[in-house]
Amino acid sequence: MTLSAVGDILIHDSVYKDAYKKGQGKTYHFDPMFARVKSLMEQADITFANQESIAGGAEIGLSSYPMFNSPFQISDTLQQAGVDIVSMANNHTLDRKEQAILNAIGYYEKIGLPYVGAYKDEEDRNKIRVLEKNGVKVAFLAFTYGTNGLTAPQGKEYLVNYIDKDRIRQEINKAKQQADVVVLSLHFGTEYQMNPNEEQKELAKFAVKKGADIILGHHPHVLQPAEWVKREDGTKGFVVYSLGNFLAAQKEFDTLIGGILTLHIEKIERGDKISISIQNPSFIPTYISYKNWRDYSVIPMDQLTNRDLQGIEQKREQVKGHMAKWMPDLAFPPSG
Repeated sequence: MTLSAVGDILIHDSVYKDAYKKGQGKTYHFDPMFARVKSLMEQADITFANQESIAGGAEIGLSSYPMFNSPFQISDTLQQAGVDIVSMANNHTLDRKEQAILNAIGYYEKIGLPYVGAYKDEEDRNKIRVLEKNGVKVAFLAFTYGTNGLTAPQGKEYLVNYIDKDRIRQEINKAKQQADVVVLSLHFGTEYQMNPNEEQKELAKFAVKKGADIILGHHPHVLQPAEWVKREDGTKGFVVYSLGNFLAAQKEFDTLIGGILTLHIEKIERGDKISISIQNPSFIPTYISYKNWRDYSVIPMDQLTNRDLQGIEQKREQVKGHMAKWMPDLAFPPSG
């Protein structure tokens, strides 16, 4: 089976205003922003996204940096574009407090979009998210380094999952009893740094050693490389330290680059022993195009010309070199 992942969906005010305009002032229409990547996102059996800004709906007031709240309609658009599960664990989870989290979860439940990393109660938190495709069960876990100094009300710690080695180890163990593959989403690292810090590397090694098969990193808002992390028994886990921004409204070139990561997962059964093989990692770099803070569109980099972006060939090669510097076997298939 195949698993795809994209990075941050961070809905700044210019993005939701653009969606409102596209919805003729009646609704928030995000679909056109994903029109150029939808077919790619739909290809995998399971597609993951990091919903960085809480999608708590317009009824409690939309907001942008530094305390985000996004329209419900972004969730519909992601689902229609092929997203099968979203992470809610990031530094903006508590931006608009408990109500926004409960609103977002209520909407995910209404449309049937699984979520992970923030929960409505303890029972919800204790339920491991497992998606099954082609006979392979994939568990998803999600944690964040922090929430910008905000804390959940006492007794409601279930509202967001914080990075804690003991808890990560426990959840991996629990997930391994229910699934063949464990995917761990980690919101960590240093913003705008192109390479992981020692803490990220150390945590990734710890998690892989404890049984995580795939680690999907985000938070820096820029791409950080991928690498294989070996276990003592010779098996290995896949780590991408940051998937960058997939849809956001930032200025610097590096914050406009994201991509669609795809992994092939094979379940190997020998007698009663089951092992997992992660193969053929590939990455399609994407670019967030906009003009005058309007007309947002996520476009595969190989579909851009010099007219769209000066020096595109060189920029694309730089992105590819950066992502593959520790993983020479990372492929960059054409998007078309």
